[in-house]
Amino acid sequence: MFSLLLAFTAFAGLLLVHGQSVIVPGAPWKDTSGNAIQAHGAGILKVGSTFYWFGEDKSHNSALFKAVSCYTSTDLVNWARQNDALSPISGTMISTSNVVERPKVIFNSKNSEYVMWFHSDTSNYGAAMVGVATAKTPCGPYTYKGSWKPLGADSRDEGLFQDDNGSAYLLYASDNNQNFKISQLDSNYYNVTSVVSQMNGATLEAPGIVKRNGVYWLIASHTSGWDPNPNKAFHATSLSGPWSSQADIAPESVRTYYSQNAYDLPLGSNAIYMGDRWRSNILGSSQYIWYPLDFSSGSPQIVPADVWSVNLNAGTYSVATGTTYEAENGQLGGSSRLLTGSAFSGGEAVGYLGNGGTVTITVQGRGTAQWVSLYIANGDSSWRNTTISVNGGSSIVLDQPNTGGGNVVLSIPVQLNLRSGSNTITFSAGQSNYAADLDKIIVY
Repeated sequence: MFSLLLAFTAFAGLLLVHGQSVIVPGAPWKDTSGNAIQAHGAGILKVGSTFYWFGEDKSHNSALFKAVSCYTSTDLVNWARQNDALSPISGTMISTSNVVERPKVIFNSKNSEYVMWFHSDTSNYGAAMVGVATAKTPCGPYTYKGSWKPLGADSRDEGLFQDDNGSAYLLYASDNNQNFKISQLDSNYYNVTSVVSQMNGATLEAPGIVKRNGVYWLIASHTSGWDPNPNKAFHATSLSGPWSSQADIAPESVRTYYSQNAYDLPLGSNAIYMGDRWRSNILGSSQYIWYPLDFSSGSPQIVPADVWSVNLNAGTYSVATGTTYEAENGQLGGSSRLLTGSAFSGGEAVGYLGNGGTVTITVQGRGTAQWVSLYIANGDSSWRNTTISVNGGSSIVLDQPNTGGGNVVLSIPVQLNLRSGSNTITFSAGQSNYAADLDKIIVY
């Protein structure tokens, strides 16, 4: 599978590189040096006009600790890798035999110091601790202070929230992931002082908080391991609660568009949902699912934009528009056949692709590399893949996640070189395995 990903990226030039101005959720994302960004379980810090993206380096395809990476950007699109913010120390809870996840950094003005909190654990996730490290500069390197159970209780998936008055809080899954807690940090941000809110039996993890018009919005997933689930929103006028009942931020069936929350970054009157599309068997190939989180309806809703951009000065986002081509209007070949279903655009899709079945769609191009989103349904429990050939050229392979059901449609991106005018795109030729069903494609 990994070799197919490499072939795919080498051919298509897919990754967001220096000079790009759009965010494409689910696409492989490269830094300004051309290397895959390794910053999973993200934490974002803004200092002046610079954003710092901290995350887990999973390039070794393991849950064990390799490094907390640090990337910098002024536009949220083009990211430069800096020195590692935190590195393993043998004989401690941050050795290469341990787990360091979901690093979050906030600035402590009292000490003029950057403080990092993270989920600190053993390889079997039995320790359930927090870890803390500090530095005088945003990327550090950070000095490890220690790991422990906050107030003697479990802490696994965690986040941080810093209120307008400088008070800071730990958000964490506790008590064997059954109860969710919010605890206030001390004035140094080195430890917690008291639990200010506890949601019993909530089974929440991957938390983030955005404050809007005096209302705190908690975004979190439920617990399903590496597999996605419908992430939820809760609101309260005080961090001590009471918290509302859970509400959806996306249709339940799409399981947060196959992602799990990592961080929620304010953007004007809205926010940006920053999630991970985990691949447990090849963690380093897990992709980033960043979407606008729109509050215009009164509660946060993900805008599932295939291609979008951010205007940081205005605090706004813009969703790209493309041209839609229905798969059922393409030329079916071999054993492929039409499918019907209410989940499909126009009520139809093309199935039985691969293993002799193909579909060829004629599209208009601009004579450049263009993003193309495939709207697919894959009811398997595992990923599939499809071959793609443009104008009869060599095929590339695009991996296709399990979408959560044969009647659940998700979009996945690929960047293709299209000539000016008419182009043919053939899907699933020359592969013995079955590909996902194809509902439509959108060319941007």
